[in-house]
Amino acid sequence: QVQLVESGGGLVQAGGSLRLSCAASGRTFNSYAMGWSRQAPGKEREFVAAIDWSGSSTSYADSVKGRFTISRDNAKNTVYLQMNSLKPEDTAVYSCAADPRAWILVVTTGVLGSWGQGTQVTVSS
Repeated sequence: QVQLVESGGGLVQAGGSLRLSCAASGRTFNSYAMGWSRQAPGKEREFVAAIDWSGSSTSYADSVKGRFTISRDNAKNTVYLQMNSLKPEDTAVYSCAADPRAWILVVTTGVLGSWGQGTQVTVSS
């Protein structure tokens, strides 16, 4: 079981940047694909990005492609989400999850895992 704690959220102006972190506990972190999702008030949870266990493969939602970058440091049991050129529509609670399945399943069926509590990102116009 992997326990996850997100951090790094905050209030930023449109066009600004934030870097989110997701710290994981557990010795098997480097065997999991990791994903970020977001949920705005009154909306469904939305996939944002995912990364395979090694960090060599990534997947992004079209809405964030070219602006967000997911990465991981297995030595620190941490996955990151660098968010640049932020827009007001990026405002949401961002959460991470660990998925033990093969990467091909993650990219074809979405990230399956228990989402963390999340960190609030608010982008002002």
